Amino acid sequence: MVHLVGSLRKELADCLSTSKVLVVGAGGIGCELLKNLVLTGFKNIEVIDLDTIDVSNLNRQFLFQKKHVGKSKAQVAKESALQFCPSANITAYHDSIMNPDYNVEFFRKFVLVMNALDNRAARNHVNRMCLAADIPLIESGTAGYLGQVTVIKKGMTECYECQPKPTQKTFPGCTIRNTPSEPIHCIVWAKYLFNQLFGEEDADQEVSPDTADPEAAWNPEETAARATASEKDGDIKRISTKEWARSTGYDPIKLFNKLFKDDIMYLLTMDKLWKKRKAPIPLDWQQLENSGMFDLYNDSSLGLKDQQVLGVWGYCKLFQQSVETLRSQLQEKGEGAELVWDKDDPPAMDFVTSAANLRMHIFSMNMKSRFDVKSMAGNIIPAIATTNAVIAGLIVLEGLKILSGELESCRTIFLNKCPNLRKKLLVPCVLDPPSANCYVCASKPEVTVKLNVHKTAVLTLQDRILKERFGMVAPDVQIEDGKGTILISSEEGETEANNSKFLGDFGIRNGSRLQADDFLQDYTLLITVLHTEELERDVEFEVVGEAPDKAPPPQSNKEEVNSITNGNKDSAQPSTSSKAPSEDDDIMIVDSDEDEGASSSAAVAAAVGTKRKHSDAGTGETSTKRPRTDQSSAAAAPTDDDDDIIALD
Repeated sequence: MVHLVGSLRKELADCLSTSKVLVVGAGGIGCELLKNLVLTGFKNIEVIDLDTIDVSNLNRQFLFQKKHVGKSKAQVAKESALQFCPSANITAYHDSIMNPDYNVEFFRKFVLVMNALDNRAARNHVNRMCLAADIPLIESGTAGYLGQVTVIKKGMTECYECQPKPTQKTFPGCTIRNTPSEPIHCIVWAKYLFNQLFGEEDADQEVSPDTADPEAAWNPEETAARATASEKDGDIKRISTKEWARSTGYDPIKLFNKLFKDDIMYLLTMDKLWKKRKAPIPLDWQQLENSGMFDLYNDSSLGLKDQQVLGVWGYCKLFQQSVETLRSQLQEKGEGAELVWDKDDPPAMDFVTSAANLRMHIFSMNMKSRFDVKSMAGNIIPAIATTNAVIAGLIVLEGLKILSGELESCRTIFLNKCPNLRKKLLVPCVLDPPSANCYVCASKPEVTVKLNVHKTAVLTLQDRILKERFGMVAPDVQIEDGKGTILISSEEGETEANNSKFLGDFGIRNGSRLQADDFLQDYTLLITVLHTEELERDVEFEVVGEAPDKAPPPQSNKEEVNSITNGNKDSAQPSTSSKAPSEDDDIMIVDSDEDEGASSSAAVAAAVGTKRKHSDAGTGETSTKRPRTDQSSAAAAPTDDDDDIIALD
């Protein structure tokens, strides 16, 4: 006779009570998951999340209440979950999972790790740590009505990085500054403008016309005579937008005329830009005010206030009001103070909404509601509590299979918005085996990177290629030149003098090989350099075998594929969009319900794997190098945001 404890076999119930598990993320999915775990019988749980509770979380992250706003998500989630089961032993960490304190030995304490993240960098990191520790990982994510759960086990399944993910969408600076053609370009410009005026200035976020735009190919000497915005307040030639704004006392009308009149008239002098484009139309505050066209709202606007599209004068007044409010906030903070843009801060959101819409109007685009602008500016995909609850339940069910020793019965499970042809919303797929070409979990991870060795700096290799593209946290790089030349060291101060030098300065040429080690992740990657001088404009490097900005197209033998954006990109479409561009898709819902016949490869089964050990099993030798990490990098990667999106293809 089978002995049951609740709905579980006694042996399994006993296993749950003694097994230690880790939950990464205490947001929408994390709250549901933590509640499910304690009610199922898990007694030893550790939860980690860097985030604090915001008012916008309260509609679906039910472990939190209004009194908890501003407090640690992990700590409050622990306290609330203990009310369901006071006998549980829950440890909470208000920290980033990418902190070097959470090393391979930390992960080896657990029999199971469960991700409830929406941050790709953190997902990559947890994937590698679980591979290094040889611990099963359950990945998950939701986006609106869609959701996904998958199991990752070293050597058995694909890891999270086996399938290439679309890179974060970025836009050339000259497009943002000179020739915007989509609303998102104007919204990114407005966010840059906020930082230039009120926040921390960044040279890479300049908003004035780009005179170095190669497409313009203009001669300043020939067109200077036609530039009518040259000697006035708001002159485009001023070095610091913030200094000039301060000199005017943040006068909203002077700011308006500089940004939407003088700068636009200056752009018009770049004749070549407008030969095949519709030229922008400058706005003048005085003319608008004298015209008597005080159309605060478009006649066709319906619905809630945030969903209404204002008229041009309405956005002019909103711009004026927001600048005055933000100016007051700066004055209250004192000399040298800076503001931080936040989608949930009304004046900041009003500023970006008004500035972006005025620029859209100038460049002949349809203006957007505050709701749409917030969706794109804040990279928001609506989160639905019911979807989170379904996915959290599936995570626990897959976890029970793992703890029962039934890994072979685990599945990738997709939650669809609508039933498929067999009238199913939940679609299981067989887990795919590891990819032989994966640069993370292959037996000898290798990649070939195409770049210009005479133009690629060592700092670009470290930050853009190793950290951003290949997900390393604290890389060490040596050149395989027979001398073991150290190019990059994670030890502070050892190789900083190399940062501004080009790869070619170190004898790196076509065919050179680099060995990159991340001792925190217990991960080694061999990189073959392919020198080229023919990269596309604004492309710093390419990984051979991959398109620079896209993941491979999905397989065509599936019954049906529905895709959505992942919420991590500036190009994420608002919820009101009729369709999302395919190159931005990060979740793919496969319309199939054949357990044994269906494969999750087209939808990406997240998995875990890293092949480098701290200790060599054969020799017993352990690396003597102390693991280090860039603390700022770790702090910058939150373990859970509001959208709970999993970046799966």
